[in-house]
Amino acid sequence: MDFAFDARTEELRARLLAFMDEHVYPAEQVAHEQRARLSSPWENPPVVEELKAQARRQGLWNLFLPDAEYGAGLTNLQYAPLAEITGRSPQLAPTATNCAAPDTGNMEVLAQFGDERQKKQWLEPLLAGEIRSAFAMTEPDVASSDATNITTHIRREGDEYVITGRKWYISGAMHPDCKIFIVMGKTDPDGPDIRRQQSMVLVPRDTPGVTVKRAMQVFGYEDHYHGGHAEVVFDEARVPVSNLIGEEGGGFAIAQARLGPGRIHHCMRLIGMAERAIELMCRRAVSREAFGKALAQQGVVQNWIADARVAVEQLRLLVLKTAWMMDTVGNRGAHTEIQAIKIATPRTVVGILDRAIQLHGSGGVSQDFPLAELYAGARTLMLADGPDEVHQRSLARREIKKYL
Repeated sequence: MDFAFDARTEELRARLLAFMDEHVYPAEQVAHEQRARLSSPWENPPVVEELKAQARRQGLWNLFLPDAEYGAGLTNLQYAPLAEITGRSPQLAPTATNCAAPDTGNMEVLAQFGDERQKKQWLEPLLAGEIRSAFAMTEPDVASSDATNITTHIRREGDEYVITGRKWYISGAMHPDCKIFIVMGKTDPDGPDIRRQQSMVLVPRDTPGVTVKRAMQVFGYEDHYHGGHAEVVFDEARVPVSNLIGEEGGGFAIAQARLGPGRIHHCMRLIGMAERAIELMCRRAVSREAFGKALAQQGVVQNWIADARVAVEQLRLLVLKTAWMMDTVGNRGAHTEIQAIKIATPRTVVGILDRAIQLHGSGGVSQDFPLAELYAGARTLMLADGPDEVHQRSLARREIKKYL
């Protein structure tokens, strides 16, 4: 077994690590100060646009897309260590490199399922970082852990689709540059196959009948850097039939295709978050004293740091194995591994961040350290892209089936 990264991955890692040290980490405090002076909290601080321009100049752009026609042409295994690095500064680095959700998943959908007109109109400006987008699936009135529950209705009237429904936690929708929604709803609500009732359509933000109603908070955070998470109402919003992505009844399958890469990308970045938490723990431990000796000499603190290192090394190996399987046998062949990392990674990283917060005392829950915001993001990923319990149920069924 060869655990070394290939030459291209090492070269990109070196460039990206330098970019983080020279540009991203210094920009974190600058962005915080600039945001306080913006007329709208949803605008990008000017330093973000500077980071994007710098990333493009350095060839650190659209690294997530395996299709060389549109992106860097990297495999999942090559992208994994790069996403880990950007995960160390999740508020800035993914956006700076045009590798931020939900745009990544939306670009993948358009690249894989969009027609030429849709790619020209929406994919190209997304790839260029000129606009943002949102993916509208989750609804407040049903258990969205089961995507067949969605109630948003998409009915056809002549050459138009008419969309009616209410969505929430629609990431990116508050951003002023968000110009397009990918909306999942039911075109055939009474169809015999519950997984063929759904379709996806492109709905421009300025379509009459579309109302971005309010920003949803996540543990008190509004997640400005990702364009927030909005409640969006579709009230008889009309779009051309040509805005259908793929075919009618294909929405559920497209969602599954979108979520596979999305899940592993989140897990890659979570490992970077855990690494930053360990770094902060170690720096805190050697710089603070309690009860006559440095925190680094306290047995309980040593246990926390050792356990965190072991856990991160285990997670990284599982994520890299999953990435390799996705590259070699496809997303379907790696289904068990994708579910395993989706269960294990957020849960473990939440525990590491919790210990890091504890070690920082009151500072750990303050705005002076990134830990509280990292914790909120990691804890949310135990719900996003399918809650843990849904993945556990599916994985267990597959495991038990071997013995039936």
